Amino acid sequence: MGDERGFRLTDRAPERYERYAAPVMAPFVAALLDAVALAPGQALLDLACGTGFAARTAAGRTAGTGTRIVGVDLVPGMLDTAAARAAAEGVVIEWQEADAVDLPYAGGTFDAVVCQQGLQFFPDPPAAVAEAVRVVRPGGGLIAATVWAPMDRSPFFAAQQRAFEEFGGPGITDWYASAFSHGAAGPTGLLRDAGLTAITAHEVIADVALPPLAAFVPGFLTVTPWGQAFVEARPDNLDRAAARIRELLAPWTTGDGSAQVEFVSYLVTGVRQD
Repeated sequence: MGDERGFRLTDRAPERYERYAAPVMAPFVAALLDAVALAPGQALLDLACGTGFAARTAAGRTAGTGTRIVGVDLVPGMLDTAAARAAAEGVVIEWQEADAVDLPYAGGTFDAVVCQQGLQFFPDPPAAVAEAVRVVRPGGGLIAATVWAPMDRSPFFAAQQRAFEEFGGPGITDWYASAFSHGAAGPTGLLRDAGLTAITAHEVIADVALPPLAAFVPGFLTVTPWGQAFVEARPDNLDRAAARIRELLAPWTTGDGSAQVEFVSYLVTGVRQD
């Protein structure tokens, strides 16, 4: 996305990220794993796994089938939270700290590589995709990734951008907007340039039930890098920004303060045939 910082969080943020991002991520994780359809005994790599949403769901789906699930991330705190959650859920996953452009695996190790909302944050997306292609098996190995559709398709994200514009600053809004600037053409072009075939791209639309917004919105604002940047730059404006977001989401809010909001993501896939 043209930002060398990538998706980094402060030390205590991963646990909060797990809590506040989970409702938003769940439907897209399901679609991502449906696309790869792992068979018993196969191996899956969850690239830029964060707190392990995709890896843990895959491990739960394939428990007892001899499937190998590996989660890789560059942030130790994310992996610590992922490992703790996996242990609590009773699923077996290998966790590895590694850079997406320098994976510690031999070529063709995995039957599938998935990346849930990480591709748009890599400082060097072509290099990361090339490395994913290297470690997926030739002759049918699959790569699948999700990236957010333009933010005006997802009211929750659009409301955040509006609040950042009103109470934050251009540095924050520009970085935030870049996460939604790729569309479907960017990721499909990356897969095509990396030599994959049978490339597909389609929208995944989900109505997501969010818990009461009075607590959820300020919590969510603190678990993304741009939200943390906003809080650090304008701590006095956090309450006002959260209130503005709730105001903008009023059409989707129910009587108890919770909300049913549409989110839209692109799901792209490609196959390594060589």
